[in-house]
Amino acid sequence: MAESVIKERTLTDLTNEEIGRYSRHLLLAEVGIEGQKRLKASRVLIVGTGGLGAPLALYLAAAGVGKLGIVDFDFVEESNLQRQVIHGTRDVGRPKVASAKDRIKSINPYCDVVIYNTMLSSENALDILKDYDVVADGTDNYQTRYLVNDACVLLGIPNVYGSIFQFEGQASVFYAKEGPCYRCLYPEPPPPGLVPSCAEGGVVGVLPGIVGTIQANEVIKLIVGGGDSLTGRLLLFDSWKMKFRELKLDKDPQCPICGKEPTIHELIDYEQFCGLKKSTTEEPVETITATELKQRLDENEPIQIIDTREPHERAIVKFPEAKAIPLGQMARRIDEFDPAIDAVFICKIGQRSIFAIRALREAGYTGRLLNLKDGINAWAREVDTSLPVY
Repeated sequence: MAESVIKERTLTDLTNEEIGRYSRHLLLAEVGIEGQKRLKASRVLIVGTGGLGAPLALYLAAAGVGKLGIVDFDFVEESNLQRQVIHGTRDVGRPKVASAKDRIKSINPYCDVVIYNTMLSSENALDILKDYDVVADGTDNYQTRYLVNDACVLLGIPNVYGSIFQFEGQASVFYAKEGPCYRCLYPEPPPPGLVPSCAEGGVVGVLPGIVGTIQANEVIKLIVGGGDSLTGRLLLFDSWKMKFRELKLDKDPQCPICGKEPTIHELIDYEQFCGLKKSTTEEPVETITATELKQRLDENEPIQIIDTREPHERAIVKFPEAKAIPLGQMARRIDEFDPAIDAVFICKIGQRSIFAIRALREAGYTGRLLNLKDGINAWAREVDTSLPVY
């Protein structure tokens, strides 16, 4: 049976009110009084209060975790409400950590909530994480995942991992003392832009609820002690096919941070590691704002507008006078462009269109290529407010 991560901490008795609140836990022999006292004494940090962080925070607070830390620097947006159930309509525009704290306290006033309204970085991660027993990673980007992993390895803290995309999710426990870390599974991040974010690729609303509660379950087991942890296992879930699969994970003896001869002894520059910093040799992409594009169209300037989105996404909102060429077809349809006329490329938020421009450059296209800054959403906000922002 696995030992509790807080087995050496002095535990305080439960009050009569707490016994009543957590009685369904106390009836479980695997939890009981001692397990609930460990939950009361535990300190858990949740990184991100979005799709995964929402169920993590709700269920860990309800379970009786004594101290919950939440890290986020974002604000609640209407598009979050489809899946981030810790926030409500009236919270739109508020800092996510403030909204989450209010909801947590409404569920369990006994839970001490500490908020960090900041971006987790190499400069502050160790100082924040060092005060916690378990870290639950609810982030949606690779640079923060590697940062959380490395900080947890250096501090000897288990990292309860989850990730989601469209209909698929993953969960595991990375605990270098007992098994592999995130770098053992993914030694290198994918090339920038290869994996779209949920904001670009979408996600079914219930998926983060399923994966986030699996993470919460793993956190509880680590604190209480017992059960079969996901350490050394990667759980894969397909919500559309309703199938679970499991992969065995081995510790990589050559891992640069948890291997036999580690080469990483401190936190690094994760944006550079993930290839997010602009290269000094890479040709910059020229941009055009929505209002600038509108002006050029009003003046009847000859211009090619290329919509790089897929058909199902174009059905949400159409762009006037745009020619549809999905990103994957860009290079092989190079003959459809006129190098003598400026071409403006659009997508939802102005990210995929950058890759379309670079694909054409690599294919040898010599005409002027412009990227619509912040994509069609900027057009809907700044030019044609009758269109939806999605």
